[in-house]
Amino acid sequence: MRTHATILLVVFVALAGCSVGYSGSTATPADEATPATEPGTATSAETGIPDPATNPPDPETDVIGWENGYWANETLSIDRSDGLDDTEREQIVARAMARVETVRELEFDETVPVELLSREEYQNSQYSGSGDRSEASSTFDNAKFEGLFLVGEDEDSLTAQQSNRGSSVAGFYTPSNDRIVVIYDGETADLPGERTLGHELTHALQDQHFNLSSITAGSREESNAQSGLIEGGANLVQERYMANCGDEWECLSDPQSGSGSGGDLHLGIYIMNFFPYDDGPAFVEFYQERGGWDRVDAMYDDLPASTEQIATPEKYAVDPDPPTDVSLTDENTNGWERVNPPGREPTAHLGQSAMTAMFGYTLYADGGNTPVLQPDELLNLDSNGEIVQPPFEYTAPPVRGWDGDRMHIYQKDAETAYVWRSVWDSPADATEFAESYTDLLAYWGGSQQTGDIYTIPDGPYADAFRVTVDGDTVTIVNAPTTDDLPDVHE
Repeated sequence: MRTHATILLVVFVALAGCSVGYSGSTATPADEATPATEPGTATSAETGIPDPATNPPDPETDVIGWENGYWANETLSIDRSDGLDDTEREQIVARAMARVETVRELEFDETVPVELLSREEYQNSQYSGSGDRSEASSTFDNAKFEGLFLVGEDEDSLTAQQSNRGSSVAGFYTPSNDRIVVIYDGETADLPGERTLGHELTHALQDQHFNLSSITAGSREESNAQSGLIEGGANLVQERYMANCGDEWECLSDPQSGSGSGGDLHLGIYIMNFFPYDDGPAFVEFYQERGGWDRVDAMYDDLPASTEQIATPEKYAVDPDPPTDVSLTDENTNGWERVNPPGREPTAHLGQSAMTAMFGYTLYADGGNTPVLQPDELLNLDSNGEIVQPPFEYTAPPVRGWDGDRMHIYQKDAETAYVWRSVWDSPADATEFAESYTDLLAYWGGSQQTGDIYTIPDGPYADAFRVTVDGDTVTIVNAPTTDDLPDVHE
């Protein structure tokens, strides 16, 4: 079997490329083009688009597959030797809008501005996600990422996330000002092919019809679930768009070798944030094939409630399985106070996708001990051990029975602690998760002290932990020392 370092290198190769989203979302890989026979791939015969031509006549009224004077299959005369001027960019965007309409079977209401930004400009811009946070918000987020064993006590979670965005993002759509930004690498302002453009235009189309700004999430789990629909739909359109390039449509080539450096990525955070792009397209396709795009449209009035529903589409509506609203009562004493970040719910819900990242990161981090997951439990590998798309598996054994979770975070002086309770489909699933969690503690240098008490003596996650299983429920209490554990939660 390959070494973990070799598989890590292959992961970066697989993920190098298009990293897109809306409102500054993070990365997505350059998936291989979907075959032209993919269900739902539009052809000129199905849409009434005229045969390819340099300047076919305009329709009498606006129709799907035609935008601002350009048909989806129209041939453009573009000189990219010195980048794209404003006129060329407008032509390409108009044709791309017509192509997104053709695949998604929805009409744009208005044209969307597209801005080209170099990666260096992006990293130094307001778009990169920098900004002031309250002390309580920083404490809350840092403790949450520490609880996932992704960002240690010696680091800042926001800085780590910003670094990921800066090195991997290829474009995004902002509903607040109805604008697309596409990132280019190198010196010349040019579009890196049409993959990112098609994805972001799909977000603009979603916003015009379903008002993305009205969709808000109170937790990372809820956000990743909603993004499974939003990003999954955009990725599915993107795949079918690119499948038409060649025989059906003339498309821009990618003048660059890839988007983003890849080398600065924190893979654990990447795995967590990548979930909507990985599992979302299959979720959307599952329902689109059973009820057409009308079925997908209806989902915006009944958003997915958990990443479990995205990872296992049947649990959304075919066999509905809403997450359990986990009960957790504060029992903090002796100076420990609940952290309440302003303007947001003071409770973290992490979910199946974040738990996958927590366990999966042990394949690549420097804990030095036996990883909790094996490569074939995290990665989709073929018979030759090569990664296939989508690359990650978010239903590994330790997380497969997830049914809900809740985390409360506490602070005393400069120290933090948390209580993380999760509910599982069965006592066996709860036990499996708890055993994998103690393996996770061992990976980071922890050991059992007595009964359900564990400690990690040093390193970025040096703390005390109490792990208890009660039927289908697992409760994890974290504190700086074993003496603090009962003061955080009895």
